Amino acid sequence: MSSVQNQPGLNRFLIHKLKSLLRTPDWSEGKNYEAWRCQFVLQRLNLGLGLAILAYLSFILLQLNSLFFNPEEFRLPWLVTQIIVELCLFISLVILQTSWGQQRPGLIFLLFSWVVTLSPQVRATFYGLSQPSIIEWPLMFFAQATLIPVCWRLHLISQLGVLFYYFSSQWLFNLTVQRSVAWMSEDFLLLYLFWIGFISNLSVYLYERLAYREFNTRRALNEAYNQLKIEQERSESLLLNILPSPIVKRLKQKPTTIADSFTNAGVLFGDIVGFTELSGKITPTELVQLLNQIFSDFDHLADQHNLEKIKTIGDAYMVVSGLPLPRYDYAEAIADMALDMRLTLEQFNQETGQNFQMRIGIATGPVIAGVIGLKKFIYDLWGDTVNIASRMESHGIANEIQVTEKTYKILRNQYLLEQRGMITIKGKGEMMTYLLKSKRNRG
Repeated sequence: MSSVQNQPGLNRFLIHKLKSLLRTPDWSEGKNYEAWRCQFVLQRLNLGLGLAILAYLSFILLQLNSLFFNPEEFRLPWLVTQIIVELCLFISLVILQTSWGQQRPGLIFLLFSWVVTLSPQVRATFYGLSQPSIIEWPLMFFAQATLIPVCWRLHLISQLGVLFYYFSSQWLFNLTVQRSVAWMSEDFLLLYLFWIGFISNLSVYLYERLAYREFNTRRALNEAYNQLKIEQERSESLLLNILPSPIVKRLKQKPTTIADSFTNAGVLFGDIVGFTELSGKITPTELVQLLNQIFSDFDHLADQHNLEKIKTIGDAYMVVSGLPLPRYDYAEAIADMALDMRLTLEQFNQETGQNFQMRIGIATGPVIAGVIGLKKFIYDLWGDTVNIASRMESHGIANEIQVTEKTYKILRNQYLLEQRGMITIKGKGEMMTYLLKSKRNRG
């Protein structure tokens, strides 16, 4: 029962192993062509050795079948040779899995080649014969050229090694040459082997040239893609610095005019008092550096409070809460931002020796937000709430945070506010305003 249950798992393992052997290494896995080629040779050697082991196993089974059912066809020397070759192939495969073998794929390649091609020659040598293997040699040379079509020099060395043993064993041991077929003369044999070797090596050489060019082309394309990806991420980052993330996603999906209405939003305008007069006393570079330091601190505050910075105009800073994603605490969030902006400016003055002051105005209510135009577009706001917030700032007091009566009613239970009184707002007439002082102490 357990063997039946384990069968699907075994099948999956065998299929996965076969796929891994047949898979060509990805071009991006090697940092250079030599590294990729080494990985390719290792993978194909695993496949070649595995196929050779299966092939020799089939011949061993054939000899065993002859032993029991066709004794007249059984050849004991053949069976012994095939068993020895099978063992050598298996040992080569085991060595290939070690770190030593993986660092020396060329040696495993030659061992693989010579174990198959020289085994009949060594067997014949014991009988005082020298018999060219017109079957094993071409089969091995073409098989290796097909399975491992790189490193043509290795193919040439393996072929020359076979010929060297064939002729040197004749000379050393004075062997009797026994041709496989009577009509094959020595000259014909050499010409036959030359063309086999030439065709095998030429195919390997041509494939390797093609593989080298394709590797470099793919690597160049990959580098270009990576550079394009970097540039795309850089453009994305710049775009996210201009527009809110949800708006960027919407523009990508459908690049049309975006305009959304929000019922509850908090709008803040802040303006540094006396900054224009300061521009006549210091250099433009120093002026911009000071302003950049202040507004960069404000940007960090906006991130901390999850608010959306809209824009800066000269020495004015505009930020909003409650959009592009609505939030229930929009008024509290914009109030906390205003208090932290005032505190941050005080700390900046202490650290730099400056004496900057700031007017801050806040209004809450409905707004329209969106992106218009095709060039240099920004995410902007429109509506009475925006205009009133701007008037709260421009009619405000230095170092004070002026808010509308509507905002006061939302914040009065959690914050300390003082009534300033009525002020005239263009287009609105008289409006009651309040000054936000601090957050109430809940202790």
